Amino acid sequence: MSELSPESPTQSAKPTIFFDGVSSRRRQVTLTLGDALEIVEEGGAPVRWAYADIRRADSPAGVLRLACTSAPSLARLEIRDAALAADVTARCMRLDEHQTSRRGVAKIVGWSVAAAVSIVCVVLFGVPLAADRLAPLVPKPIERRIGDASEVQVKTIFGGKACDDPAGKAAFVKLVNRLRDAAGLDDDSMTAGVLPSSIPNAFALPGGKVYVLKALIDKAQTPDELAGILAHELGHLKHYDNMRGLIYNGGTSFLIGLLFGDVTGSSAVIFASRSVVEASYSREAETAADAFAIEIMHKLGRSPKPAAELMFRITGKEGGGLTSILASHPLTEDRLARMTKEDRPASGPPLLTDKEWQSLKLICGSGKI
Repeated sequence: MSELSPESPTQSAKPTIFFDGVSSRRRQVTLTLGDALEIVEEGGAPVRWAYADIRRADSPAGVLRLACTSAPSLARLEIRDAALAADVTARCMRLDEHQTSRRGVAKIVGWSVAAAVSIVCVVLFGVPLAADRLAPLVPKPIERRIGDASEVQVKTIFGGKACDDPAGKAAFVKLVNRLRDAAGLDDDSMTAGVLPSSIPNAFALPGGKVYVLKALIDKAQTPDELAGILAHELGHLKHYDNMRGLIYNGGTSFLIGLLFGDVTGSSAVIFASRSVVEASYSREAETAADAFAIEIMHKLGRSPKPAAELMFRITGKEGGGLTSILASHPLTEDRLARMTKEDRPASGPPLLTDKEWQSLKLICGSGKI
């Protein structure tokens, strides 16, 4: 091929195919290798590509596919003859200029690693700090809307409808009101209910919503045991732990989604909804909620120790492997010891009468869940 004159048409044993980038018609052409690459179709006007503008395009084995920076973006020339391809390649000094060099690849990898490290740092340090600062600033109407949405999910998971036996509900409201007043929570900012579930648990939702699952009431032996756990959940409300968890879990999931390609952030929504139900808090938040419960029970003239004993019966030593949501708040011997240390003789009136306590036990009816 190299012995041909610069102006002679270059033929090949295999057809050379050309797409002009304007139509989809497949054209069989001959090439002239002169001061520029001239593409000639029989009966058509020649097309000239400057060698400096020719770039290699992705192609299968055995085919040299070329593009041209000065031609339409979809224009392609396909050379199937190896000798002709070698001749054209020798004249195109900038054929692979657009390909990423090793140095370029290293640079891209370096920036990618730096971006990943920065996201990890934000997840570990930035998001928790933002959650701590933002949680108390969430407007009440927005917090209530989030709580309402979470409440629908919770009721769907745990029985669909709150237990409403009149006498049991009256006893429960009385107990909650005693705790709410001692905690200093606004009348309009808190609602509570009992859901018919066989899982022993209680949890707080955004917007001042507290729910107890019936199995927890079944395992409680006295009003003080149940009251201490309710006071613990009020502590989470008072300290905005639920909103802090939503902000943290949602923000973390969104950043992880960006890191691994979930740019829609759908994982953030799923993770945040799940965190509301599981109500899993940090060790610091749990310790603060315990301190709040101790304070409230002391204000009422009652001991916090019975609540610790109830939780310990449910979870067992170090959680005991029990599958329940309370297992995400493992009650260690240290926690039990702390509340035992705060044990005091009762100096206030009983939180409920024996009759009210028995009514509360039957709030979901006498049948088994």
